[in-house]
Amino acid sequence: MKAATAIGIVVAAVGILGSAFMEGLSPTAFINIPAIVIIMAGTGGVTMAAVGMERFKAIPALYKRAFSAEPQELGAKVREIVAYAERARREGLLALEDEIAGVEDEFMRKGLQLVVDGTDPGLVREVLDAEIDAMHARHKAGWGVFEKAGGFAPTMGIIGTVMGLVHVLQNLAAPETLGPSISAAFIATLIGVGSANVVFLPVANRLKALSEEELDGRTLVVEGILAIQSGDNPRVVAEKLISFVPPAERDLDEGDSGPALQAVDGGAEAQAA
Repeated sequence: MKAATAIGIVVAAVGILGSAFMEGLSPTAFINIPAIVIIMAGTGGVTMAAVGMERFKAIPALYKRAFSAEPQELGAKVREIVAYAERARREGLLALEDEIAGVEDEFMRKGLQLVVDGTDPGLVREVLDAEIDAMHARHKAGWGVFEKAGGFAPTMGIIGTVMGLVHVLQNLAAPETLGPSISAAFIATLIGVGSANVVFLPVANRLKALSEEELDGRTLVVEGILAIQSGDNPRVVAEKLISFVPPAERDLDEGDSGPALQAVDGGAEAQAA
């Protein structure tokens, strides 16, 4: 589910706040403007200092990706590559030139173009692997922003709490204010630890998972393109690639997102014909 990350964060926040309210805490107890400012401005500032302005400005786009990324349809990629393998086996590699313009996946299109241009297989792998490495480096920079924010936020919370306690110690002459003041001081730590563990670190881990999924998809494409270039039987191509498809997605009905077994069967039928 695309919205799983957002749903999970909402469930966690509601659970934490709900349990606090069940204990009798007032919602207003969590509204501490100085603490919120310290966490938001402090965490944002030190994160910007750590990652630079360009990566910091990409945060909204990274949130959007974490909350609404399209799932990798590996079964569909297998079927597409097997179809290219069938045509290449029947008509030759140059016949794929007609297909390239209609390939939506830019990475796959680049690989097919290299094959059609007669590039050496070793160089094809080298070029595509370099593309994968560059993609992984970009993704790592993206999730690294949230990992750093997740590390800084609790520390900013502690700073806010210490500042609050300093204020408490300056007002020991008014004992009746000590309880509320100490409570307000610890709100900063709560917000810092909560934001790190409910928002920043889960988003970082989600971006890591999405990167791994895309890495698997691109590795599948590389192996498929090299199999096409070597002239492998389409059924063999499908058997090679099916290992990248999760077992639960291999036996779905035609039209679903991951029926990799359909690709194997389709390859066998093409050879039989």
